[in-house]
Amino acid sequence: MKATEAAALPVRPGEEPWTSGELAEVRKQLEGEIAAQREELRDGEKELAERLTDPVEGAGDDPADVGAKTFQREHDLALAYNTRDLLAKSERAIERMDAGTYGVCESCGQAIGKARLQAFPRATLCVTCKQREERR
Repeated sequence: MKATEAAALPVRPGEEPWTSGELAEVRKQLEGEIAAQREELRDGEKELAERLTDPVEGAGDDPADVGAKTFQREHDLALAYNTRDLLAKSERAIERMDAGTYGVCESCGQAIGKARLQAFPRATLCVTCKQREERR
C-alpha cells in the first residue's frame, strides 16, 4: 500500500496517520500468522485423518479409553475450529487493507484506533463497540 493510501486510513483523534512502513509491518505479521495457521490446520487435519483411518485404533479399548480418545478428538476439533476462525479473521484483515477499509469499526463506522490495530491486527470493532458486544 502506498504512503498516501496508508495515511488515508482512519485513526483516532490524537494518533498519527498510518505510514506505509507501519502498515507493511502489520501486514507482514498477519501474513506470517496466516502461513502458520494454514500449516497448523494442514498438520492437524492430516493427523486426524490418520487416526480415523487406522483400523487398529481403538481395538480392545475399555470405556475409559474410548471416553479419553473421544475427549481428545473433540479437543483437537475445537482447536482446529479456533485456528480456522483466526485464519479467516487474519485473511479478512488483509482484504480490508487492500480495500482501504482497514481500521474502520464494522459496527459504528468510526476509527478503531491505530494502537489497537498494532496490538491486535484482526480487530474489526473499536474499543467501545467491543465492550458493548462483550456485555451482551
